[in-house]
Amino acid sequence: MKPVIWLIGGTSEGRRLIKEMAGLPVQLFVSVATEYGAALIEPQENTTVLAERMDLAAMQAFLAEHRPTYVIDATHPYATIVTETVQKACEAEKCRYLRLVRPQGEAGDYITVHDFGEAVELLNQVEGNIFLTTGSKNLPDFTGVKDYADRIALRILPMESSLKSALELGYKPANIICMQGPFAKDLNIAMLKKYGSKFMVTKDSGKAGGFDEKVEAAAEAGAKLIVIGRASEEVGAGLGEIVKMLKDSFGVDPLQSATLTAPRR
Repeated sequence: MKPVIWLIGGTSEGRRLIKEMAGLPVQLFVSVATEYGAALIEPQENTTVLAERMDLAAMQAFLAEHRPTYVIDATHPYATIVTETVQKACEAEKCRYLRLVRPQGEAGDYITVHDFGEAVELLNQVEGNIFLTTGSKNLPDFTGVKDYADRIALRILPMESSLKSALELGYKPANIICMQGPFAKDLNIAMLKKYGSKFMVTKDSGKAGGFDEKVEAAAEAGAKLIVIGRASEEVGAGLGEIVKMLKDSFGVDPLQSATLTAPRR
């Protein structure tokens, strides 16, 4: 029986890691939250994709059944609750946990706030249109912005549930863009100009999430960038480090003997 690896998360780095594992002698299970996330993963022979949200009990049951050699947490940097749940499950079932860390964006000319509430407070102190790129999960927070329906244009994933949520919250259909990122600088500039946005709100999604392009686009379009900071500095390994460790572990190159210490929390 082949050793099992369980990867959680549908980020772009996670999808790259899945491709890197195509040639490994392992059985790979990939968990994503939605069918849309599952559709973004290219099929490969050694991979089974699971589209479902798991609570702690479900994660522990999965670990007990499959006993993976590694559990790789490739969730978004802001999915802190999921990360905490995966860590608890791994601790309980004595499974080796690896955190795939997305590097933070480079320092730039933007305003960093601690959370969504602080962003709303700031936006209520200024005037001008807003381009919101923080996803559908936190749309309820931004209904606290004065005249939000008129001031806010938003970009969300092309999912029926996300669009439904935005409309039910009172955001105007003409101000809703449903697209899959990351986005090039020029496209960001075009969107900012189309909606006359004086402010752009985003998360620090790192280079892989198109953060640098947002910084550059806001500067060129004359918009002020407001960044929701990450909750804490993550401990883990980058994509290249984890790829090397896995290839070493499963003997892709027998001459390689160096191994990396997998981060545990």
